[in-house]
Amino acid sequence: MRSCTMPEHEHVDLQLLLQSLGDHAIFMLDPGGRVMSWNAGAQRIKGYVADEVTGRHFSIFYPPEDIAAGRPARGLETAAAEGRFEDEGWRVRKDGTRFWANVVITALRDGEGLLRGFGKVTRDMSERRNAERALDERGRLLAHLVQAQEKERRRIAWDVHDDTIQSMVAVGMRLQLLASQLPGDHAEAVLRLNDTVNAAVGRLRNLAFFLHPPGLDSGGLVDTLSGYLEQVVSTAGLTYDFVPDLDEEPPPETAITVFRICQEALTNVRKHAHASSVRVSLASADQGVHVKVGDDGVGFTDPGDGSSRMGHFGLIEMRERAEISGGWWQLHSSPGEGSTVEFWVPAVRPRRS
Repeated sequence: MRSCTMPEHEHVDLQLLLQSLGDHAIFMLDPGGRVMSWNAGAQRIKGYVADEVTGRHFSIFYPPEDIAAGRPARGLETAAAEGRFEDEGWRVRKDGTRFWANVVITALRDGEGLLRGFGKVTRDMSERRNAERALDERGRLLAHLVQAQEKERRRIAWDVHDDTIQSMVAVGMRLQLLASQLPGDHAEAVLRLNDTVNAAVGRLRNLAFFLHPPGLDSGGLVDTLSGYLEQVVSTAGLTYDFVPDLDEEPPPETAITVFRICQEALTNVRKHAHASSVRVSLASADQGVHVKVGDDGVGFTDPGDGSSRMGHFGLIEMRERAEISGGWWQLHSSPGEGSTVEFWVPAVRPRRS
């Protein structure tokens, strides 16, 4: 069987194409792993010109520990046996610096099936790896930040409940006892004072619930948000529609971020929207959680990103929470057609160092 010979003009076109791929190191190896060809991308990525590297074994691109472990030889053996080998790892430039690379080695055989060499493509993945590491670092920072915030909220909520509320309840009981021992007019005045104390206790209980809903520690995002809607939104005279569509429970930091943004959005609805109903939807999307909180209230004129109302602290807080976590946030509204807070936050669990 004859091997096919590439026409001269096609060979020239291929060489021009390979030289034009400056972001890929593309070169040929002989069956023993020695460099036979070299393109502009290889020179840019690895730092060698063709004359410096032609005829040398490709293991010069590997760190010493990989050479000692036999990784270059295994790559060629796998490519020869299976036709192709792909790997990611550290590679070494001419100046000794390292870069993170994606490498593909392809076995090249003639028409009779004899191994004639290998084609090798190397891509410098340093920027992608650095971006991933930065995302991991941001994820760890976010986790620490969220944990610190929630710890402080929990402490304040417990202090309010166990100290302030209990003390005021005791004051209320003493006022009732005192009222029972006083004549009519004085008793009525003391009971009115007791009503004031009871109202303050109610507000403090709402504050404690707002700071740290009971299910936030042990329950999932769906159950916690559902309980919040039932206790806070329905008691404000609003009807609500809750549509959870999550593939799985997000990481704790993501769940807390989603809950807090929803909490602030629902607070704005209760205080400012003059709405009769609200709809909250959760959906898994793009390795994250996509959320919409919409109402049928009075709405307002807005360009779509909430910028016309970004002086409101609650809106600023929502946007900052989403963006700090690596996501995005938008506010949509039209006069008479209600408003919708829409955001997405990633649900990727950061690698632990």
